[in-house]
Amino acid sequence: MTGADAPTGAPCHRRAAVPVRVFALGPWPGRPQHEPPERRRYPRAVTPEHDARAAEDAPPYRFTHAGATVVVEETGSGDRTFVLVHGIGMGRRVFGDLTDVLRAHGRVIAIDQPGYGAAPEPVRTLTMERTADLLAAFLRYRRPPGIVLVGHSMGTQVVTEITARHPDLAEGIVLVAPTVDIEARSAARQLGRLARDLAVESPVVLVKGAQEYLHAGPNLRRKMHAMLAHRPEDAYGRIDAPALVLRGENDYVSPRGWCETVVALLRDGRLAEVAGHGHETMIRDPRPAAEHILEFSDGL
Repeated sequence: MTGADAPTGAPCHRRAAVPVRVFALGPWPGRPQHEPPERRRYPRAVTPEHDARAAEDAPPYRFTHAGATVVVEETGSGDRTFVLVHGIGMGRRVFGDLTDVLRAHGRVIAIDQPGYGAAPEPVRTLTMERTADLLAAFLRYRRPPGIVLVGHSMGTQVVTEITARHPDLAEGIVLVAPTVDIEARSAARQLGRLARDLAVESPVVLVKGAQEYLHAGPNLRRKMHAMLAHRPEDAYGRIDAPALVLRGENDYVSPRGWCETVVALLRDGRLAEVAGHGHETMIRDPRPAAEHILEFSDGL
């Protein structure tokens, strides 16, 4: 138990009702520290000793590295692992329906980035590069087989940096509705495009999105700044892994011209579209997107 996480006034020997193991990597990455969880959210642990190939539907758990924490949820099993990285204001729960489809074809790991979903706010808002290094540290520690990184919206920027900075980790990547279009790299233009996109979305998308934005906390403005400050086009050309760029046909946030630019900058990129869908294509109806993801992963 670290002093920062210990409950005030609680004796050190106090035992939680249902224990959990939390992984904290500091200067010695091979030595995990075990800290008490929030009991309601994290009823028990996934330990690093578990075989990543074994079938398991584990409760969410935390992973901490260099002072920042993610929350991880795993389901399914197999030699293929889909790692789902959400966009700004979202969290791992928006991938629930997509997870239900993909888990029949392999392991699915869904992540709450620091300050989103159930993950605590970091002391400082992370850049895309630092978030990428955090997730790379988690993947090296967990060592799941056959990784395909799937990022949505801002999550594509994180996936891009993971693959450019840590080229040995992923067998392939899927960039769903990649951001940020170089022609609209301001908060006002991004929010305007998003409002136009959401104006025709289903109530399910609107409700889920609103719930997750509330969880994103008071630092959303700083998170938006970190997203807009990033230059993904500087990293695309350093990616050797095969890449699928996937967009909804009616996506105003990630227009076709921008996606074609992304594909052109990638060394091994291809473009696919989901007819009749917008920016939140994986939330509205994940099946068409899942079909593209599975077809791509089968070809790796």
